[in-house]
Amino acid sequence: MQNARTFRAAVFDMDGLLLDSERPIVEAWLQGARDHGCSFDPELLLRVMGRRGAEGVALFRESLGSTFPYDEVWARVQVLLAKAHERGYQVKVGARELLARCRATGLTCAVASSTRRVQVEQRLESVGLRGYFEVVVGGDEVARSKPDPDIFLLVAERLGAAPEHCLVFEDSEHGARGAIAAGMQAVIVPDLNEPSEEARAFSLAVLPSLAHVETRFDAWFGGSLAT
Repeated sequence: MQNARTFRAAVFDMDGLLLDSERPIVEAWLQGARDHGCSFDPELLLRVMGRRGAEGVALFRESLGSTFPYDEVWARVQVLLAKAHERGYQVKVGARELLARCRATGLTCAVASSTRRVQVEQRLESVGLRGYFEVVVGGDEVARSKPDPDIFLLVAERLGAAPEHCLVFEDSEHGARGAIAAGMQAVIVPDLNEPSEEARAFSLAVLPSLAHVETRFDAWFGGSLAT
């Protein structure tokens, strides 16, 4: 008789984890600023990414001050990003294979993304990944963004799963912190920013790509669904 699964649900971030979408976003912001004769430290974008829209805007304005032409740059960024959306985003290494294995083993999967729900749905659909997920939650559906636990608690509620039975895959440290705060465990697959030593300590693992989940899949998700 098989042992019960350690985790019964896999929860995924989207941008920077499933899709290589953070680089085009960074490039659009830097180009938008250049088009208006200004610049800023790209590190700011790494702190803004993963936050709900209003929180990200507030951090941007606070960091750059009143002289930065935020509204004009933002409008230009939307034009540049529309072109990026039209071209489509690449699926990250190992993502499609991991999701296929999750489906084959009957593992429940969900997305918890700070991006607006409608955009999450569109991006996943455009690359043929939407069908792998029973639940999709966007950042516009919760009051507080990562690293607060709200989005992960909503995912657990919609899945009908206890938080301790959910394993979260995140590319960002603040996303992993939100998962931990929700009572889940987290695996970090870094994209643009390497996690701190503290994050490495509180995470279940830090992996180079989702392809590296393969060697740990049985330990994390193997076994039956028995209670």
